[in-house]
Amino acid sequence: MLRGPLCSLLLLLAPQLLDAAHGDYNVSRRTFELDYSQDRFLKDGMPFRYISGSIHYFRIPRFYWKDRLLKMKMTGLNAIQMYVPWNFHEPQPGQYEFSGDRDVEHFIQLAHELGLLVILRPGPYICAEWDMGGLPAWLLEKEYIVLRSSDPDYLAAVDKWLAVLLPKMKPLLYQNGGPIITVQVENEYGSYFACDYNYLRFLAHRFRFHLGDEVLLFTTDGANVKSLKCGTLQGLYATVDFGTGSNFTKAFMIQRKIQPKGPLINSEFYTGWLDHWGERHSTVEAKKVAASLYDLLALGASVNMYMFIGGTNFAYWNGANTPYSAQPTSYDYDAPLSEAGDLTEKYFALRNVIQKFIDIPEGLIPPSTPKYAYGKVALRKFKTVAEALGILCPNGPVKSLYPLTFVQVKQYFGFVLYRTTLPEDCSKSTPISLRGVHDRAYVSVDGVPQGILSRDHVTTLNVQGKAGASLDILVENMGRVNYGPNLRDSKGLVSNVTLNGTILTNWTIFPLDTETAGRSHLAAWEACGEGRHDEGPLLSNYTLPTFYVGNFSIPSGIPDLPQDTFIQFPGWVKGQVWINGFNLGRYWPIMGPQMTLFVPRNILTAEAPNNITVLELESAPCRCGTPEPCVVEFVDRPVFV
Repeated sequence: MLRGPLCSLLLLLAPQLLDAAHGDYNVSRRTFELDYSQDRFLKDGMPFRYISGSIHYFRIPRFYWKDRLLKMKMTGLNAIQMYVPWNFHEPQPGQYEFSGDRDVEHFIQLAHELGLLVILRPGPYICAEWDMGGLPAWLLEKEYIVLRSSDPDYLAAVDKWLAVLLPKMKPLLYQNGGPIITVQVENEYGSYFACDYNYLRFLAHRFRFHLGDEVLLFTTDGANVKSLKCGTLQGLYATVDFGTGSNFTKAFMIQRKIQPKGPLINSEFYTGWLDHWGERHSTVEAKKVAASLYDLLALGASVNMYMFIGGTNFAYWNGANTPYSAQPTSYDYDAPLSEAGDLTEKYFALRNVIQKFIDIPEGLIPPSTPKYAYGKVALRKFKTVAEALGILCPNGPVKSLYPLTFVQVKQYFGFVLYRTTLPEDCSKSTPISLRGVHDRAYVSVDGVPQGILSRDHVTTLNVQGKAGASLDILVENMGRVNYGPNLRDSKGLVSNVTLNGTILTNWTIFPLDTETAGRSHLAAWEACGEGRHDEGPLLSNYTLPTFYVGNFSIPSGIPDLPQDTFIQFPGWVKGQVWINGFNLGRYWPIMGPQMTLFVPRNILTAEAPNNITVLELESAPCRCGTPEPCVVEFVDRPVFV
């Protein structure tokens, strides 16, 4: 039997030796902390700085998570930065989703397995050009709620959410054996009008309650005095964000006013920029980004590149800015890795910079995924939205004297159809006015298209019809505002509708479940024109919002299919598309800059025909009685203008 000092030493080391035998880290020795005296981080007691890139797991199919993370690692990054969007995980109050593409714990574990550290940004507000900045729309059911403040209704909802999310994150903290080194509290709060320190104190308290006192909490704000004044709090490490065109010295001097000691940190160094419908595709030259990154690293700063890969706003998840301008389906961001995960010139330019400062991993970089042009696919007209109401609204409509918003009928995304009757004869064109349409409305009378109303642009149009005719207004939610003071972005008809100055009443409101319909491929096909209203003489170039369906098979005899592809819409105007029930997102080629939508291979199958469902809202390239076909085309490269 061992005795004396040697015995005592072995007893002390026993837990560590046991951990080593099982291949585990000695979590008691894992530390990540601030060294204020030397203006740096200490990781396990050693000087450390991170070179990180932003990646949004919620914009990338789970199928491709490892591919994207490995490509990030191979450029020399030692960390990733990631948001957690509340609305992605709690779509209905108390209904939590953390599986499949929403399995955030699995994503973090993948990063850990690849040797990447994680900078966690759990919000509850994240911005991210994501619908409502990640806040769930059902919060707006409280009519007077003040978002991102110490409003009791808001705090109660936040508290419940954090009590679900943060305990999942605690085992993944660095000191607990995981990869999470720092956690951000809120996001760019200094840019919000509320400037509510009690709200920040509440969040800091709840974060520490759920994550422990050792967790390193930080804030991020634009590099200006006003933002840092309202966005920071004692006890939270203050960081700044800025891009290639900024004066770095000035930006870090502003950080130093709030944070006199500690590491210099740019939490969002912009590698590109976001897009809006109707604007040209944003790009930033690779040389400029690389030169700026070199300067930042030469200063000894820790840097996170936003974005390193952008990804895709599938379904209805895109956000919008004010004055109201929605972001497209693609979140390519002109990032070093493209929307489809392809290696770019910018990727290699940044890799060349990083290797001047740290050793980068040896080995092969995973290549860009192959793409395949499956060619043209003919679609057939199925039903107009009005004709498909039995499929789209199986629970029936809601009756109301005046129009109700999306939230009031518990419809958070997509479309709602509002229906009433004309109270007077409108044989001559009569003005209908709607100054509160959020965001785009497709108007018809007795099945005849009348035109489009749009938020902030077209709020009046002339309609024709007899007294008692059915007036349909299909309203599209194009994405909620994600930044600034106008986060309370109600959707639908948010004001009364007037006909020749008279308020229209007695509405029948149909919340449309397009997702279930898309997954079922809208049941059986029908021939064009069977059992339909005649659209009659068109008053404009518009047609009724209509579903089109078709399918295509993956070619046989070619190895490694299916592969990624891109779908484009020659002659189509604006709408939504599903493939095999997966909502790819919105298309609007007439506006641009996005002309194609990314189709990841994991939603395709080689075992059976792939179903395509298109909801064209304005005007398809084919009409009944005309020879023009309705065709979509799969191509092997993205197109932006």
